[in-house]
Amino acid sequence: MTNMATVEEPQAVEAFTFGEPEAVLDRREIFDYFESNLIDGQWYEMPVSVDGLTRMLRAGVHHASAIDLKAKILASTFRPHLRLSRSTLLKVAKEYLVFGNAYLEEPRNRLGAGMEFKHSLAKYTRRHADLETFGFMPRYSEVHTFRKGSICHIMEPDVDQEVYGVPQYLASLQASLLNESATLFRRRYYTNGSHAGFILYLTDPTPNQKDVDGLRAALKSSKGIGNFRNLFFHSPKGEKDGIKLIPIGEATAKDEFLNIKNVSRDDQLAAHRVPPELIAVVPSSGTAFGNVVNAARVFARNEIQPLQTHLASTINDFAGEEVCRFDTYRLPGVDEPQTQPLK
Repeated sequence: MTNMATVEEPQAVEAFTFGEPEAVLDRREIFDYFESNLIDGQWYEMPVSVDGLTRMLRAGVHHASAIDLKAKILASTFRPHLRLSRSTLLKVAKEYLVFGNAYLEEPRNRLGAGMEFKHSLAKYTRRHADLETFGFMPRYSEVHTFRKGSICHIMEPDVDQEVYGVPQYLASLQASLLNESATLFRRRYYTNGSHAGFILYLTDPTPNQKDVDGLRAALKSSKGIGNFRNLFFHSPKGEKDGIKLIPIGEATAKDEFLNIKNVSRDDQLAAHRVPPELIAVVPSSGTAFGNVVNAARVFARNEIQPLQTHLASTINDFAGEEVCRFDTYRLPGVDEPQTQPLK
């Protein structure tokens, strides 16, 4: 009689993830065009995605802050005119800095004289194939054609085409996306109860499948809000190293979060040519930015003054008169002469 030995089949190895995969931020469609295509053979499309540029304005705090600072300085130094208000100039300056294009409509009265300029949203304003007519196109099927010669087009020159302007900060968009990605990663890191992630290695033969399912449920419930909780696991006859927790990576030491934030911030400010002390950036420990007054003066001469000159010359040449004038950017109490008290 042959003895039949009972061979136990080994328990299947089980693996599962503690967090669901999440899509990373990707805005490559911003660069999908880089050429002006005709829509229905009549209207030129923008060479860069305007929707992408609009979303980018809300993606990077330093990118948005630099644009907002320059637009408000331009509006504050502007001298209002009967045909051009300060609020209209603020809209024009903001859109010129964001899109590289800004548009003013000049209505005419019954006698043919020019009336007060009106602002046309750059996101929806398009140029006709004849390069002289402009239209307002909120949808491809809906177009309002402006009177020929009634639109003043203020544009940032491009080296590839002459139909539309292109914002000069395009080279820093990758830095803005990297900065936002680093912030989103940090948020997920703190929100996720597994943090950077780990492998729970269970070799103890004592727990059965029910125990494994219970441990898995407890680990999954420890994610998200209220995840900083202790987990108790009892195995009466368990082995010493029957359960191990192996971290995948230590995010606090290896993700270079602060370096990424600082380097991407510097790239954005360099593209906008804005000193960091002017937008409330706090210097790193043990460092200083220097004299903020001197930084503001250089910024006013090298950045604000050229913008004032470009806006004023374009608008005034179109209007045929001086309707756009700017005061010199001065620091109150510093650049202005002080009244001497009588002795």
